[in-house]
Amino acid sequence: MSAFKLAPDEPTRRSFFEGAGLRAGSVALGLLATFRASAAPGRVHPPVPGLPHHKPTAKALIYLHMNGAPSQIDTWDHKPVLKEYFNKDLPQSVRGGQRLSTMTSGQQRFPVAPSKFTFQRMGKCGTWANTDILPYTARIVDDIAVIKTVHTNAINHDPACTFVMTGSEVPGKASIGSWLAYGLGSESNNLPAFVVFTPRFPDGSNGQALFTRMWSSGFLPTAFNGVALRGAGDPVLYLRNPEGVTPADRRAMLDALGGLNSISSARYHDPEIQNRISQYEMAYRMQSSVPELTDLSGEPRHILEMYGPAVTNPGSFAHSAIMARRLVERGVRVVQLLHRGWDQHGNLPRELGNQCRDTDQPTAALVTDLKQRGLLDETLVVWGGEFGRTVYSQGTLTPETYGRDHHPRNFCMWMAGGGVRGGQVFGETDDFSYNITKDPVHVNDLNATILHCLGIDHERFTFKFQGLDQRLTGVEPQKVINGLLA
Repeated sequence: MSAFKLAPDEPTRRSFFEGAGLRAGSVALGLLATFRASAAPGRVHPPVPGLPHHKPTAKALIYLHMNGAPSQIDTWDHKPVLKEYFNKDLPQSVRGGQRLSTMTSGQQRFPVAPSKFTFQRMGKCGTWANTDILPYTARIVDDIAVIKTVHTNAINHDPACTFVMTGSEVPGKASIGSWLAYGLGSESNNLPAFVVFTPRFPDGSNGQALFTRMWSSGFLPTAFNGVALRGAGDPVLYLRNPEGVTPADRRAMLDALGGLNSISSARYHDPEIQNRISQYEMAYRMQSSVPELTDLSGEPRHILEMYGPAVTNPGSFAHSAIMARRLVERGVRVVQLLHRGWDQHGNLPRELGNQCRDTDQPTAALVTDLKQRGLLDETLVVWGGEFGRTVYSQGTLTPETYGRDHHPRNFCMWMAGGGVRGGQVFGETDDFSYNITKDPVHVNDLNATILHCLGIDHERFTFKFQGLDQRLTGVEPQKVINGLLA
């Protein structure tokens, strides 16, 4: 009797159970896609059913991340009393038994280094601002809410950056931009829901590495990864048709490829195949939308001048800033600018000045531009780094120069627009900008507040992964900072 053989496509008992979980997941994802399409007909990126949870005060997020950790003492946390402590040891009662990084834990002394910059009260609100190196942002303080008491869990750059963007120090989680792209979708059918820029930074800066996990979708479907637009050459690699390939050729190729992928999807029930199909289609639409997006010829001269001389130089921070405004104008949900070089362990006054000269004018211009166009009320702008800097000097201290080490216990960020009450300073720190004395804001409190402004209850916004209901704000109790809201 001849041996019995399975037909090539007939499942074995093992293959059935191996694929059962994947098939259940793909069914759920397929149902979700059906619900999302029915909830927002005609939209390529519809929201998850049931979102937003409440009426949002912001439709879009622009997140300006200053990678490397700006010194709060030299930007927004004015501490005039420190002049009296120049080169005196930081009191042990202030430092306590707090964790130090390995770069200064072996120092024999911890000499206090007051900021050498000039601070003035600015605007109708009277917010203290460093007018030496932030003269443009100082003029818009009535539109921004400065938060002096942000604190984090991490003391080194990589885990701290991962934490501020994903709510966890452990890689593999979804970034805030991906969460919003997944939950709220986008009003643009021709551009991604989540776009990322990594502009150039001044020569001589200590530029920490940027990892794609800061704009990765993690455990969410890969369709919600941030799409990085490049500052040199083609904005998106391989987007342009090769020479000799017409748009009609590309359309025919994508139709054929889509058909093959659909066969594979029906056979293997892998949801990533559907993601791949949708990404190919988005790339096809971007062939016409991206050139139009990056063409600044229609921008009024006074607007370009407001952003500064580098605005027409692709890859500059100024160019990225005006691109951010143009993207949210076109319905993109999240735009993220990650500017490197803010890690100043030595010669801080010179290096911090360089960073601010690169970013100050375009940052203020972005907020002003949004406001003039009536977009600031519906766009939330966030500025900040991953932690702060120490009041004591790392290495040699002189009246003209000093360095600062990492300081996770308190640092400054600011928010503008999108339901935030401008012209305020939230939270207080001690005279040494070393400990929080009033209104602490944990990184995940800040993320909960961002989600709230975009209409999302952070406790109800979850995604099942590895048996857990994952959240951007983690499993520990977090709160929306209502004092920041209008």
